[in-house]
Amino acid sequence: MACPYPATIIPHASWLPRKKASNISPAATAHGAVQQPVHHNSATEASLPVSICNTLDKAIDRFIDPPERRPLVDPQRVLSGNFEHVVELPPTRCPLVLGSIPSCLAGGAYIRNGPNPQHQLQGRTHHLFDGDGMLHSLLFPAPSSTLLQEPVFCSRYVHTYKYLLEREAGVPVFPNFVAGFQGVAGLARMAVMFARALAGQISMNMGFGLANTSILFFAKHLYALCESYLPYTMCINPATGEVTTLSRCDFDGRRMIGMTAHPKKDPVTGELFAFRYSMFQPFLTYICNHQLLHDFAITEHYAIFPESQLVMRPMNMAVRGGSLIGLDSAMVDMIHINLRTGAVLRTALSPESLEFGVIHQDYVGRYNRYGYFGVSAQLPRFSGIRKLDFAMVGADDCTVARRDFGPGCFVGEPFFVPSNDNGDGNEDNGYVVCYTHKEDTGESQFVVMDARSPELEIVAAVQLPARVPYGFHGLFVTQAELLSQQK
Repeated sequence: MACPYPATIIPHASWLPRKKASNISPAATAHGAVQQPVHHNSATEASLPVSICNTLDKAIDRFIDPPERRPLVDPQRVLSGNFEHVVELPPTRCPLVLGSIPSCLAGGAYIRNGPNPQHQLQGRTHHLFDGDGMLHSLLFPAPSSTLLQEPVFCSRYVHTYKYLLEREAGVPVFPNFVAGFQGVAGLARMAVMFARALAGQISMNMGFGLANTSILFFAKHLYALCESYLPYTMCINPATGEVTTLSRCDFDGRRMIGMTAHPKKDPVTGELFAFRYSMFQPFLTYICNHQLLHDFAITEHYAIFPESQLVMRPMNMAVRGGSLIGLDSAMVDMIHINLRTGAVLRTALSPESLEFGVIHQDYVGRYNRYGYFGVSAQLPRFSGIRKLDFAMVGADDCTVARRDFGPGCFVGEPFFVPSNDNGDGNEDNGYVVCYTHKEDTGESQFVVMDARSPELEIVAAVQLPARVPYGFHGLFVTQAELLSQQK
């Protein structure tokens, strides 16, 4: 469905983020040591109520909802291989093992966000979406740099309120919302969470966001996002590569309970478009059902929301013992292309299953010709990358370039970086970048592919010092953007 006005518009010129007055303090050093949350009634001061809540949580996990009864959320299965969590890694130099870094990447950083559970408990149900946000950043040396001669890799948790609280407690405090909210066990976990709030262990006003989904650079600020709560302002030190959490952001005092993890920035006007939704009325202004709206699109004049088959069903969990999130098979995804006649044209672009598509960011909301997609294996990992030419719509296959990484090697979401001479008018003049992982050796790399090559030829590869678990969405931030960051 098409909407004649956006849900939330944040003008680039006039908006400046205001740090939320909260229990999370800004980083005091270049290494970004964020202070612990301050509790008026900490675990020590209210040890008996907190101990009772901990015992109840363990009882729910063991007797009402043991993970072995639900293999799809059994941590022994879903947190294995390259889905297993990794520890933080301080800035570490990495060798260039193939080719040379293109000049358009020099001085900039590629950052990938993804879930990485702080506490990995084998007796507690877990879904991939439940992991704490961790940024994996690769900073490239600038031509004029005398300090950095090699790329620098760094992995840091986003210091959300949830992360800091559970780090201090040493155990999970909040329930896993995707895996844990089902049937009687879901209701019991909700009751324990409210009991913790009454005991003063947690503040519901501080939220339970994970900041584990995507990354955004806007108005001289870098944000880690997850649609369950507000974004967190981050910072990449352009000299050292250190990743810092600064604060959570409430968008200049707007009292939002959350926002999409996929805002859209208009490259012409500089405006940022976003939306939010809830399981309670009015759900979303433009949708008359309580759907899970993960993403949307913009054009020059419209915001477009696809109707989703994923819906939130709180009564299904409370009354029928089912899951909070369900599938409505009666819903059909549609995009109205012709606003005058209402005609909808649905045409297959490829016979393969493709996901996590990206385009040249300067063409967001405008006509574009090329897209870059991952070939689905087991989401969010991909066995290869495909380049599609949308001018070929109507043909059996719009694929014009492909790269397969071979048995046992998988990649994350691709991202397109335009070359420095992109002013030649060729939309695909640039590079496709992503992290790769070899499951037999456990090695991870960062690869750079020529977007114009029919084979998406790898022109550069960086050997990473640690494994990068499969995650979600990434972003390349230029040197100029890194230097412009405001703290």
